[in-house]
Amino acid sequence: MARYIMEEMPDMQKTGKRVTYPKFAQIDNADIKELAKRVGDVSGFSAGDIEGVLLQTAIEMAHLMAEGRSVKIDGIGTFTPALTLGRDKEREKAGEGGKHRNAQSIFIGGVNFRVDRTMLRNISERCHLERSPWKPQRSSQKFTPEQRLALAVKYLDEHPFLTVWEYRKLTGLLQTAAANELKQWASLPDSGIDIAGRGSHRIYIKKQVITEK
Repeated sequence: MARYIMEEMPDMQKTGKRVTYPKFAQIDNADIKELAKRVGDVSGFSAGDIEGVLLQTAIEMAHLMAEGRSVKIDGIGTFTPALTLGRDKEREKAGEGGKHRNAQSIFIGGVNFRVDRTMLRNISERCHLERSPWKPQRSSQKFTPEQRLALAVKYLDEHPFLTVWEYRKLTGLLQTAAANELKQWASLPDSGIDIAGRGSHRIYIKKQVITEK
């Protein structure tokens, strides 16, 4: 039986309305040994053989993605490698006179995963929910929104970009609150913060101020 909590969204527009959304409570990790044992129990193969196949599959997937290819596993999903600039590297500027980044400045920043619809259907059919008695964890209230904005702007004065993860470390906010607040700052014309990239590649940069001549 899976348990859920209702997480409260931050009131970014200061409307006074409380908006909540469901979230799994206290999800733990099933390791490769547990997965191999469960597959072995229903397949007739030994857990050791299955674990070996899974470990080798991970290695071969890494080789394929290192070639710039996606890996699709039917019933599970598609894995696609993603690139990022190294820390403290300036972003490449467009145009002929702009500074260009070379391969030594670019690294694998992560792997994007798009789940197969069959996997979603299988999870949905087997998931039976009950409400958790635990209260949801709340974001830190150590700083006011204005202080958090000042921390973000100061960080961007010293670094080329800011991620949600770094903003969480700066402010003590939880993941959803941090992501939503950064998007809110970027939408304000005088916040000093702008968005670059899309989806999982989204980062936050210092907003360029255009002055009239």
